[in-house]
Amino acid sequence: GVREQRSQKGKSIASSAKTQGARETRASMADEGVQEFENVESGASLTYPAAAGSIRKGAHIVIKGRPCKVLEMTTSKTGKHGHAKCHFTATDIFTGKKCEMLESSTHNCDVPNVHRAEYTLLDIDDDGFVSLMEESGDTKDDLSLPSGTDDSNKLAEDLKAAFDDGKDIIVTVLSAMNEEMIIAMRESK
Repeated sequence: GVREQRSQKGKSIASSAKTQGARETRASMADEGVQEFENVESGASLTYPAAAGSIRKGAHIVIKGRPCKVLEMTTSKTGKHGHAKCHFTATDIFTGKKCEMLESSTHNCDVPNVHRAEYTLLDIDDDGFVSLMEESGDTKDDLSLPSGTDDSNKLAEDLKAAFDDGKDIIVTVLSAMNEEMIIAMRESK
C-alpha cells in the first residue's frame, strides 16, 4: 500500500509543477502585451500610500495616474468641523506637464516608487532607440531617446552629438510606474 501512495504523491507533485509552469508562461506572455497600455490599477510595488499632509515640496506624488514631483503644497484650514485640505502643484516627472490636486490632509495619496539608475551608452540606432549596458554587463535595449519636452529634445541632441564624437557616455535613467526615461548624461571619466 505504501508504494502505491508514494507513486500517487509523486504524480500529484508532478502535475502541480506542470500547472505552475503553464501559469508562468501565460503570465509572461500577458506581460509583453501590457507595455502599450497605461496601468490603471496601482501595482503593489509601483506606488505606496502616504498621508497627503506628510507629502512635502520636492517629494513625488501620483496625480491622475501620473508620477509627479511636488513644486508646492499649501494647506488650508476649512470650517469648524472640516478637514484641512492640501493643495498640490506638481509637474509630471516624464513630460514636465503641470498638474494640480486637492486632497484632504488625512487622506492617503499614492506616492510612486521612483528609481534612478546609471547605464553606459553602447549605441544609438537610426530609429532613436538606445542600447545601454548595466553594471552587471547585461544590455538594455528597450529605451528610446528622450523626447516630449524642450529639455529632453535637447538632451537627445546632446546624446547623439556626444555619441558621434565617440565619447564614453553614462546616462541616468529615471523609472517610475512602468515608465522609464533618460533624464541626464555625463561623460565617464
